[in-house]
Amino acid sequence: MKFPTPHTLKQIAAIIGCKYVGSDDFTVLGMNEIHVVKEGDIVFVDHPKYYDKALNCAASVVLINKNVECPEGKALLISDDPFRDFKKLIQFFKPFESASNGISPSAKIGQNTVIQPNTFIGNNVVIGDHCLIHANVSIYDNCVIGDHVIVHAGSVLGSDAFYYKNRPEGFDKLASGGRVVLEDHVEIGALCTIDKGVTGSTTIKKGTKLDNQVHVGHDTVIGEKCLIASQTGIAGCVVIEDEVTLWGQVGINSGITIGEKAVVLGQTGVTKSVEGGKSYFGTPMGESREKLKQWAYIKKIPSILKKLEE
Repeated sequence: MKFPTPHTLKQIAAIIGCKYVGSDDFTVLGMNEIHVVKEGDIVFVDHPKYYDKALNCAASVVLINKNVECPEGKALLISDDPFRDFKKLIQFFKPFESASNGISPSAKIGQNTVIQPNTFIGNNVVIGDHCLIHANVSIYDNCVIGDHVIVHAGSVLGSDAFYYKNRPEGFDKLASGGRVVLEDHVEIGALCTIDKGVTGSTTIKKGTKLDNQVHVGHDTVIGEKCLIASQTGIAGCVVIEDEVTLWGQVGINSGITIGEKAVVLGQTGVTKSVEGGKSYFGTPMGESREKLKQWAYIKKIPSILKKLEE
């Protein structure tokens, strides 16, 4: 997420009320999670396990809960609760805007696009040409939809990320300041839910088709010409490369990559990154041919035991 205008380190520190290491006029351009940070961004870290990764990532400013040596060319924001303060910054730069109409006056809708009744289109949404948005779809603020896109009834684009910190008093929700981006010729089935990014974009690329009742978590990127069947659940920060096929009821863990042209058969639990060009099946997952052979061997166990008893 880029700020509307560049800010200084001193200005950012004043917003969240924390100390800092670096020059007052150190330039800060935006903020992002660690997997998508760029130069000029703020990243937050609140666990020793990830200190080194955060301090050595592309971010220019590290919001951290420990006094550490500042890497050359970077700046630090020292906070007793980086999660809380990262959340404050999201809410400062992307505050919630209530709606006054079913279709926001700030939304931009392209030529020959059809919006069916009872659809909600939020603030600053952009929808391209020749799209069809069916009834009872909800498109939250800042979503971007390309040309020739179809969204079927009851789907929700841009709901909040499922991202919480467990505190003694309960789960503390991280604010979501990102968006959903659908590229050209994407089709979203009925009753799908696509979460916005925390600070970046959840993206579905050109020509990909989702069946009914598919969930896509925050900051996930789905490549071009993918097919995703009904009741598939994709966690946050997943990368699905081009021309991947996911059959029904596949479940995918967060933060993994599925390689180009991979096929994942129905009811598979994808718990680790897999290379492209292969077919996978089962939980725990394996290559489908090998997995089916294993099942065939298991079926032979009773007859083998019977022979041993004789």
